[in-house]
Amino acid sequence: MDAFTHWLNVVNGVVWGVPMLIAILGTGLYLQIRLKFMPIARIGHGFRMVWDGRRSAETAVGEISPFAALMTALAATVGTGNIAGVATAIALGGPGALFWMWCTALVGMATKYAEVLLAVHYREVDERGEAVGGPMYAIRNGLGPRFAWLGVLFAVFGGVAGFGIGNMVQSNSIASVMDTTFGVPNWVTGVVLSGITGAVVLGGIRRIGAVATALVPFMCVAYVVGALLVLVIFADRVPGALALVFQHAFTPVAATGGFAGAAVWAAMRYGVARGVFSNEAGLGTAGIAQAAGKAKSPVNSALIGMMGTFIDTIVVCSMTGLAIIASGVWSNGESGAVLSTSAFSAALPGIGQYVLAGSLIIFALTTILGWAYYGEKCWEFLIGVKAITPYRVLWTIAVLIGTVTHLDTVWLIADTLNALMAVPNLISLVLLSPVVVELTRAHFADMARRPAEAAVTEL
Repeated sequence: MDAFTHWLNVVNGVVWGVPMLIAILGTGLYLQIRLKFMPIARIGHGFRMVWDGRRSAETAVGEISPFAALMTALAATVGTGNIAGVATAIALGGPGALFWMWCTALVGMATKYAEVLLAVHYREVDERGEAVGGPMYAIRNGLGPRFAWLGVLFAVFGGVAGFGIGNMVQSNSIASVMDTTFGVPNWVTGVVLSGITGAVVLGGIRRIGAVATALVPFMCVAYVVGALLVLVIFADRVPGALALVFQHAFTPVAATGGFAGAAVWAAMRYGVARGVFSNEAGLGTAGIAQAAGKAKSPVNSALIGMMGTFIDTIVVCSMTGLAIIASGVWSNGESGAVLSTSAFSAALPGIGQYVLAGSLIIFALTTILGWAYYGEKCWEFLIGVKAITPYRVLWTIAVLIGTVTHLDTVWLIADTLNALMAVPNLISLVLLSPVVVELTRAHFADMARRPAEAAVTEL
């Protein structure tokens, strides 16, 4: 077993290594250039679209509002990576890692935009009359039969990886927090958590979307407020923290305290890796959720979808990173959720650990719900709608198993498959980029022809 684990670590180092990170960043930069940096220029417009997305276009294909679709995607992406992942990046790469996370998000907005646009443009209506989409459908319908095997690979990787990265790993994290912070036995957490999951997941995308719409805005705002409170308490250190971020993005960090020091390459590597892991730009998952949204135009959906990357990384991850750096705990030698907890506890003695524990629990729970839908659509693509009910039952059972099982090997397998999802997705993004550019050009040309009062696109 040790040999197998070692082999998995080697494979994981390759699939999440430099070539993959370059491929993900390179694809994002390529798309930004082809789109003439429209995703960055249209951030304000994107936020307006998110707000307007609360209303559905009743005549449009889809199951939920575009806003609910975004919340479902955010449910899956805003998770433990925003707390533990950011802390790990800073612990290994220094404060400069946060700068490279920001860069990842800015190019990742173009990637996410293209993923969602293609997912909605090439979506289908299944046997139950529900809209389904994602990279596997974009590959099949956009690239044709010669590339159909790429869509199958994506669905297999996503369908299996979800049980690890989006299910058992998350439920295990919740059980660990409940045990160490509140003294609740793992099996008790497992029973309650699987009951909640089953009640939501068995209701399908409409129920998942409704729960995500209720929980995700609350959890994001509550966490950001908590992190802002930490920054207010350490307000005199915030300018210095920002200076460290930019300074160490381009210069090495000397060893200090428990921090072993880090080269600029380490800041770049861990910042990019954790940024991609957090916002999932390049993995193709967001398109699966957005394809269920009721929007008349793929571009509308894409503008809403790309804001998920901005919210996840530029907003939520930044709050974690700045709290860690400003509190001064970044160099104490700790890593992961422990480091984030130290930052909150330093500012809020006695309650900081409970604030962070509560955030971790809600973040992980919503990730379970969001990934439940991703995995379901992957298996539906492979087997058909007959897979849906057995899948939902199995997903609920896996939540319970995750809370009472040692998951080191499961984590490694899921992490590897998660990275492999990016390969067929990135290939399709590059090959279908002319479609992305043409649909975008036509959409904004049409907007320019409208009267000024109609400039904000209707959903």
